[in-house]
Amino acid sequence: MRIKILILPFLFLFLCSAVPLQLSKKDIRRTTEMMLNYHVEYKEFSPLLARRSLKLYVEQFDPEKIYLLAEEALPFLSPRDRRLKTMVGNYQKDDFSDYEALNQVIHNAIGRARRVREECKSELLLSAEELNPGPVEAYADFAKNEIELKERIQKYLMLILIKEKYSRTARAWDAEHKSGTFALWERRFHRMENAYLFTDSQGKPLAADLSEHLLSMHVLKAIAKSLDAHTSYYTPEEAYEMRASLEKQFEGIGVVLREGVDGIAIVGLIKGGPAERSGRIQVGDLIIAIDGKSIVGVPYDEVLRKLQGNGSSHVQLGLKRIEMNDTYKQLKVSLSREKIVMQEDRLQFSAEPFADGIIGKLTLPSFYESSDGSSCEKDMREALRALKKKGNLIGLVLDLRENSGGFLNQAVKVASLFLSSGVVVISKYAKEETHYLRNLDIHSYYNGPLIVLTSRASASAAEIVAQALQDYGTALIVGDERTYGKGTIQYQTVTDANAPSFFKVTVGRYYTVSGRSTQIEGVLADILVPTLYSAVNIGERYLEFPLKSDRVPSAYVDPLTDIDQRNRMWFQQNYIPNLQKKLSVWTQMSSRLQKNTAHRLSEDKDFKFFLKAREEIKSGRSFRPTPAENWGVEDLQMAEGMRIIKDMICIKERQAK
Repeated sequence: MRIKILILPFLFLFLCSAVPLQLSKKDIRRTTEMMLNYHVEYKEFSPLLARRSLKLYVEQFDPEKIYLLAEEALPFLSPRDRRLKTMVGNYQKDDFSDYEALNQVIHNAIGRARRVREECKSELLLSAEELNPGPVEAYADFAKNEIELKERIQKYLMLILIKEKYSRTARAWDAEHKSGTFALWERRFHRMENAYLFTDSQGKPLAADLSEHLLSMHVLKAIAKSLDAHTSYYTPEEAYEMRASLEKQFEGIGVVLREGVDGIAIVGLIKGGPAERSGRIQVGDLIIAIDGKSIVGVPYDEVLRKLQGNGSSHVQLGLKRIEMNDTYKQLKVSLSREKIVMQEDRLQFSAEPFADGIIGKLTLPSFYESSDGSSCEKDMREALRALKKKGNLIGLVLDLRENSGGFLNQAVKVASLFLSSGVVVISKYAKEETHYLRNLDIHSYYNGPLIVLTSRASASAAEIVAQALQDYGTALIVGDERTYGKGTIQYQTVTDANAPSFFKVTVGRYYTVSGRSTQIEGVLADILVPTLYSAVNIGERYLEFPLKSDRVPSAYVDPLTDIDQRNRMWFQQNYIPNLQKKLSVWTQMSSRLQKNTAHRLSEDKDFKFFLKAREEIKSGRSFRPTPAENWGVEDLQMAEGMRIIKDMICIKERQAK
């Protein structure tokens, strides 16, 4: 089980260059039609999508079910068919009155929640008893009455207090600290709630056009998600953050911020960024002024806008630093905003000596590509060259355990480094239109023992690479029983900073050379070495409205099936002789390798404790190993992956004799 409130919000500070978009109700249909035009299955707004979008509007407001009562939510969660048909007709007339009616119910629920929170906070501050909210749970249904709703809100607030208490052990846990914690979270509640109340940070009503903008944004987000699990609508700010994540670079001063009880704290410095290079900023510093003006009491989102600047390339921070004996030191630091490359989120590699050579370890967190020409494929190519310079590269581990995807073309290029020509991805679109993405390079950059580490968190482009290498038999997959299961392709406008609106929409499914899609089922491991992700229910199968899985004919038999007659002869002469053959050398070893791994893990004390922790997490309980059980010091999955590679090397050498 998980609870959202216990994941504290962090923010990379960057300069947002996107122009704010002012939405109107007419933009809802215009943007929806654009997404429907691209979508692989749905081509018109229907009663089904109307039903889903109402449900999603409710859920995106109240995911924890601590605002609405069941009787308030039910009319929107289970609307009558006649109402849905009316909604479709109203949609054609840019009439979104049903969503406005829902928003009015939300408006009333927010007022009630604010009153209840004040009551609960007073009771919790006066209580001298130790906090004990009971087991953390995710509610399946909305509260039946206001008494039950108050109990949920009180438990929610108790969890907030407990999280703060145990994260700040150096500070006295007293009434003042509790009050500060409540004040912090009340500000956070208000920021979310104000977007539905159509009020500013001071609680004053927004102008009519701004209110219409917020309503339109909420409706667009709900309708986009109603198409499938991966179609989404983004605000300009969200789009910029997503673009920075995809490209692994952004413009800013290089600090990671968090709003805490004491104020806005710097909780991280981006390696190589202006803040780190200055040598004058430390993790834990509080920002108290920007460009000479105090920010004490200024709303968090307004502070962020001030830091983003108004076209200025420089910013001066006023900082407060806690010294020894709880004394404070104040200082001023001037910084320049500049492009920052997130090196720590790019490919990392290392080597370990073994036998007469080395085993390389490549950790790829995502499939990135930026406008300046840098990419994960280029980084990996350079890493392979660097490893070969270090010694005889006799084994390789590619770690994709926390890789949730990225650019499709980069997945094809990365897989191609380990293949000598061949189809890597087959994509199928709305009208059964099929495309083949190929590797035309007749050379592979590495063709020795190779394993790919995966987990339930490995998704999308990571699954393309893992499945393609498994299909051709060039690698064995090691990790959780299966990966995430995202086998769909999205078209997106996010990487175009000048796009009129920002969204991604599912346009097709992808398949690897075997014709298999990873949708829902994921990539199945050849050798099971579970990660902690196996303890939680994550994956496509657990999402709302995932697309179904299917298959297409494999491209093994006719690898030139999509090549026209004019070009087929050239391909036959230059391509077919170098076509990657389907290998069996590693798969033939897999049964023996599985037995070796199972035996090692059954005898490994640390792995036994790891499995114990996993079972505790599955049961919703916390697990704290003693010093003697400190399995977390070592990366157990990587360690076993290295042993498997060594087994592969040794078995291959014996077979060659």
